[in-house]
Amino acid sequence: MGGENIKIIAQNRKARHNYQVDETYECGIELLGTEVKSFRDGKISFPDAWAEVINGEVWLRSLIVAENPFSSVFNHAPDRKKRLLLHKAEIKRIQRKVEEKGYTLIPMSFYFKKGRVKVELGLCKGKKAFDKRADIRERDVRRDIEREFRHGIR
Repeated sequence: MGGENIKIIAQNRKARHNYQVDETYECGIELLGTEVKSFRDGKISFPDAWAEVINGEVWLRSLIVAENPFSSVFNHAPDRKKRLLLHKAEIKRIQRKVEEKGYTLIPMSFYFKKGRVKVELGLCKGKKAFDKRADIRERDVRRDIEREFRHGIR
């Protein structure tokens, strides 16, 4: 992501711990007006959100967008499934990977780009417990080495 006017709304930090992210895609997201207002206020929750391909379209599930208190009658359903906007070729490629190789589609982050809400969709594989432990061990070792290096300089 370059420096072209991007404002991050929310990031899924746990996703990189729980999944191995192989590829990411930038998607538009089809929203209602009241949902955009909730996105602007950062009133979204997606601890176990995921996406699926249905009839050549990608749908985001379990993303909770809080209702806007000021738009009473025309409010959206907080857990409505939302269509993600991708190119047909990208959708075909994603569908192949999900069906053949057992990948899962997980939203990694939500951000505004040129005033539009975008989703960074990760093509992920679940990590096993020992993978997570290995990652933690690797991070600890790297931290120790950096600490030794810093003390060695003084």
